[in-house]
Amino acid sequence: MTSTAVGHIPFPAEVRLSGLGITLREWRDGDIPAMAHLFDDPQVDRWTPLHSPFDETAARAYLGQARQRRADDQRMQLAITTDGAAPRGEILLFRTGSPGEAELAYAIGADHRHQRLASRAVRLMISYAYDVLALTRLLLRIAEDNLASAAVAGSCGFQLTDAAPISRQAARDPLLTWRHAPPITP
Repeated sequence: MTSTAVGHIPFPAEVRLSGLGITLREWRDGDIPAMAHLFDDPQVDRWTPLHSPFDETAARAYLGQARQRRADDQRMQLAITTDGAAPRGEILLFRTGSPGEAELAYAIGADHRHQRLASRAVRLMISYAYDVLALTRLLLRIAEDNLASAAVAGSCGFQLTDAAPISRQAARDPLLTWRHAPPITP
């Protein structure tokens, strides 16, 4: 696939990133039961566009949509694992439409929270976004009351901007914008 946008690097068909004690990998058909278990959760329902009940039928549709969006070069959705096998959550990187800019999002299953999986996955994806995809700016959109995600953002070097809160379809609350830019090299 070639790109017409200057500096636009297309998302690869397969991505596997390891470091910081985790592996980010492609979702597999065999992950459907785990996906349903991870995402059928009140906190995932509260803070993400994924709503409960989230069963295997919803997981299958979600995986199909994820694969289509990757094929359309819109987003990457990777399972967060500690062993390269069992999913613990998900991290997404998607294009915003502004050159060089992408947004990150993540969800961690209830059984796997408080292990710093989200911050480790965000840090790994930050490196990939800047070093491989040559992006110049990353965003997180977080509801004001989502203190756990705000803590992840701050720990990963994101800064809360003064941009007006935005509303999105399926979001219950307005979302604040957090921005990360690569370090300036001399």
